[in-house]
Amino acid sequence: MDAFYARFVHPGDLVFDLGAHVGDRLGSFRRLGARVVAVEPQPLCVRALRALYADDPRVTVVAAACGAHPAPVQLHLNSANPTISTASRRFIAAAAGADGWAHEVWDAEVEVPGTTLDRLIAAHGVPAFVKIDVEGFEEAVLAGLTRPLPALSFEFTTIAREAARRCLDRVTGLGFTRFNVALGDEMTLALPAWLPATEVAAYLRTLPHKANSGDVYCRARPA
Repeated sequence: MDAFYARFVHPGDLVFDLGAHVGDRLGSFRRLGARVVAVEPQPLCVRALRALYADDPRVTVVAAACGAHPAPVQLHLNSANPTISTASRRFIAAAAGADGWAHEVWDAEVEVPGTTLDRLIAAHGVPAFVKIDVEGFEEAVLAGLTRPLPALSFEFTTIAREAARRCLDRVTGLGFTRFNVALGDEMTLALPAWLPATEVAAYLRTLPHKANSGDVYCRARPA
């Protein structure tokens, strides 16, 4: 993981970890020497992050859901599988009956504070890299960003490919020019070269359903 993220994160950089959960990626960013703003809406995960990083002044934990507007957000909790708790009703609808997803149940809701990428930048500075892993709420997160950044990643799923295409359209409009993909939790890039958004969108359309999920990596300049 550290070797993979080292292409985006360098000592002294600022990183935003949106959807930090319990901090596996956060740990990697810190080992690489970055200052990290970890944004997480789930109350239990926030408690874990604050306990784990209580003595680390280079980690700031923000208990909020990042979205299009700085307004409270309804978070749908999956108590059996907290990693897929989501603020997106579209995501839940797409999962209903889908192969590999039909057993998932979002069995509780909680209202959490909201923020935006623009607000986080105003409060903490411009990040060198932003990791967005928010279970179908990626479009809303990107809608709250109005300026270019050096690099970011956003998660996609094969049950919501059109959402990934719309995210690619959004980041292209923000000035990102080259893209690549990592499948599942593999810490390797799936494509042999950084490609334009149209080619990456076409690649995502060809993925089999069983590929399930991954992340699109976006750069503002050719790699």
